[in-house]
Amino acid sequence: MKKILGIDPGTTVLGFALLEATSPHGKLLDMGVFRLSKIKEHADKLKSIFEKTLEIIELFQPQVLAIEAPFYGKNPQSMLKLGRAQGVVIAAAMYKGLEVYEYSPRKIKQSITGNGNSSKEQVAAMLQSMNLIQDKKCPLDATDALAAAVCHRLQNRITTTGQKFSGWDAFVTKNRDRVTI
Repeated sequence: MKKILGIDPGTTVLGFALLEATSPHGKLLDMGVFRLSKIKEHADKLKSIFEKTLEIIELFQPQVLAIEAPFYGKNPQSMLKLGRAQGVVIAAAMYKGLEVYEYSPRKIKQSITGNGNSSKEQVAAMLQSMNLIQDKKCPLDATDALAAAVCHRLQNRITTTGQKFSGWDAFVTKNRDRVTI
């Protein structure tokens, strides 16, 4: 079964979530955050992000990384640090042979809520309504990571059966119960 690692990169808090492609939205395997605020040096934070990413990959064996792309902000220094964190996660994933997909925050929000301008709280509420999370107190960085994984699942229509279809007609023929007119 295909597993997707979702990451919401950050140098203070990094969110992660693992999703198994078993249903239309997927099944949550694990999610959480790494708090990096106690680490003073930026280079040490990057090293910790790399190591933690490798640990997650080795533990859950995902095949895909879905990561939130940095958004343009007012502070160039913050953007640079965020970009470095994202790069370290991507490097760890590529080192372990994962496929890497990057999604803009707007694309992720639009995939989950239908509105690219949704708040983090709205995204978390929608994930809860999809029955992916039960805990209303999940850290928003973790729910953002889960949203990235679900976005990839929805964007790429990963099949739960492993079947491949040659086109729309072949899909409809094999899935009459899933198609409405």
